[in-house]
Amino acid sequence: MATKLFIPGPTEVSPEILAAMATPMMGHRSKAASELQRRISDNLRRVLLTKNEILLSTSSGTGLMEGAVRSCTAKRAAMFSVGAFGKKWYKIAKMNGVPADFFESEPGEATTPEMVDAALATGKYDTVCITHNETSTGVQNPFEEIAEVMKKYPDVVWCADAVSSAAGAKIETDKLGIDVLVTSTQKALALPPGMAICTMSPKAYERTAHVENRGCYFDLRDIYDVIQKKDYQYTNTPCVSIMFAMDLQLQRIMQEGVENRFRRHTAMAEYVRAWADEYFGVFANRKYLSNTLTVIKNTRGVSVADLNKELIKRGMQLGNGYGDFKEKTFRIAHMGELTMDDMRAITENIVDILGL
Repeated sequence: MATKLFIPGPTEVSPEILAAMATPMMGHRSKAASELQRRISDNLRRVLLTKNEILLSTSSGTGLMEGAVRSCTAKRAAMFSVGAFGKKWYKIAKMNGVPADFFESEPGEATTPEMVDAALATGKYDTVCITHNETSTGVQNPFEEIAEVMKKYPDVVWCADAVSSAAGAKIETDKLGIDVLVTSTQKALALPPGMAICTMSPKAYERTAHVENRGCYFDLRDIYDVIQKKDYQYTNTPCVSIMFAMDLQLQRIMQEGVENRFRRHTAMAEYVRAWADEYFGVFANRKYLSNTLTVIKNTRGVSVADLNKELIKRGMQLGNGYGDFKEKTFRIAHMGELTMDDMRAITENIVDILGL
């Protein structure tokens, strides 16, 4: 029996999308490939609410996060963390020899606009990297408020990790002023893992001209230039199979309606939070709750591992807590192709298994 995934990725992929990956190969330098890649980019702009160029990479989201840090930091980067994946921003900088400082919030708390303002007021930083949605703690950072602070620092490039939220939470990339927004295929886009996506603003592109050691595979300027010069071609071989699937999935998203998709995710989030309040409790500060997954406090001291074993027997799987929060929390994702019926199914089964 197939197991329906309620984990923070990879998420459920529909049979039609999986079938699209079996489309016969095409030459990735062909005119047909350019048309495919241009169509994907145009639809991604609608999902990500941007007019900026879209860059694709055959990698996980971490690849383009690394590209953003290396390509956009000429002086020093400020890395803000609300959990494990915010720490990854800082690790990327240190492992690549990029000067950076680390600013961490308490578990379950957000990166506040005051924190960003205090850091940037020093004048030390020309790049800021912030997680939009953190799957280890269930925090969704207040980007609308942070955007107001960023307006005070027009020369600072803003890079955002929206790997677990883009296409599930409404992120008005251009209105907010985000320069590089990174996501990947296996979360709310409901595609198989294997490709990363980012937006690139003119400001970010201009910054790359002042950075000498941008790397090779993840050099955002090089990827951008090849797209422009070769009519939606890429510097390296893209994963054509996933692109076939992405093309179809984006068409399905257009049919659902981007705003309708955001509303569906919000409704699922509100349902799971209400259920968590009744039986357990949400982990994160209620002012900053994720739209694509809920991290639930294990107030009853149940064995999350044993609960998951029973759920898997019934054809569904949730996420245990991440890192230090394993067994102290558990996570229910509500992203991608999941529906309200799915939310009712998993919560009702948890109640039944635990005899609540």
